[in-house]
Amino acid sequence: MGHDMSSSTPGMMSDADMGKLEKTSGAAFDTLFLTMMVDHHKGAVEMARSEKADGAYDPAVALAADVITTQSAEIKQMDTLLGKN
Repeated sequence: MGHDMSSSTPGMMSDADMGKLEKTSGAAFDTLFLTMMVDHHKGAVEMARSEKADGAYDPAVALAADVITTQSAEIKQMDTLLGKN
């Protein structure tokens, strides 16, 4: 059973993406993995921003703020590893 949720969830990897990752190794794997994780984290930040703007349950809104902070920091760190900073 596949877990391809890419069409409905921002930043989710498709089965095809995961297949590429499985066929890759070494430095190419590291680059592909980090690139996919940056996209994944950006999807999390997008969803968290939506929750922070429109959420009604205070604990979820607070969690969304934490997700924005931590995932944004991790994006910056992964971009540095990818040589983008």
